[in-house]
Amino acid sequence: MNFLFDREFLWLVGVVLGLLVLATLVGLSLKANTQDEAKRATITNLNARIRAWWVMCIIFGLALLMGKVGTTVLFGLISFFALREFITLTPTKRGDHRSLFWIFFIITPLQYWFVIKEWYGMFSILIPVYAFLFIPTRNAIAGDCERFLERTAKIQWGLMVCVYCVSHAPALLSLQIPGYEGQNIKLLFFFILVVQLSDVLQYVWGKYCGRRKIAPNISPSKTWEGFWGGTLSATLVGALLWWATPFDPEQAAVMAFIITLMGFAGGLTMSAIKRDRGVKDYGTLIEGHGGIMDRIDSICFAAPVFFHLTRFYFT
Repeated sequence: MNFLFDREFLWLVGVVLGLLVLATLVGLSLKANTQDEAKRATITNLNARIRAWWVMCIIFGLALLMGKVGTTVLFGLISFFALREFITLTPTKRGDHRSLFWIFFIITPLQYWFVIKEWYGMFSILIPVYAFLFIPTRNAIAGDCERFLERTAKIQWGLMVCVYCVSHAPALLSLQIPGYEGQNIKLLFFFILVVQLSDVLQYVWGKYCGRRKIAPNISPSKTWEGFWGGTLSATLVGALLWWATPFDPEQAAVMAFIITLMGFAGGLTMSAIKRDRGVKDYGTLIEGHGGIMDRIDSICFAAPVFFHLTRFYFT
């Protein structure tokens, strides 16, 4: 694996490891020096999140070691479990079962197969065109008309967000960027780092400085202070990491800013769906974070926008 000997890639890994070690030390220090029960509960949750980040980073790193196929398979599994969480929250009927079989075991694997094969034509239209037309037809054949539009729309929305949008992240590895050949793994790393760091920084800024809530009925923890603090901080980090991308510093800052904005939009939108269903989290798989969908909601909205902007302007 050539990227294992790439100094810039190793620097990116070092940045992430440094942040994780620092966060771990801060969490342990807070735990040891806090006596207030309410604050201890918050710190316990924080440390659980940090432990989960260690696990997620290790899994992501192992996937990178396996190259494009391993990374794409990892995102395919993430899509599968995120879609499962989404469908679980939006109850279906017996008439939907055949459609669900298709989206889980045929359409989702096909989507990621086209990503691996770098078949952009099929990757870009399989779900928004062919699956979009096939799913309602399959449901209609089942003969159940009760709440037909609502049931079909839920399935299509889940497929678009959890599979189609997320698949744009590993698709970054297939972009042919002049002067950046063989380095796309760093572009994916840059994208994941910025979008996830934005989430973390918005959380931190909101905890310490948050006053004015953005949408209290949807996400009580999101504040304007947290949003702007996290967005601008992550944008600055993105600009400082320009050397690992095909962008110059100004372009890296703009791309990072767009990533953070779309990530925020994804988080807020997916929170609205949770509130509509009357739940706090999509699942319980990830300690301190909830489900898979709770962790990738920002990626869902940011990945396709980042992919297409990069493809349009830099390939």
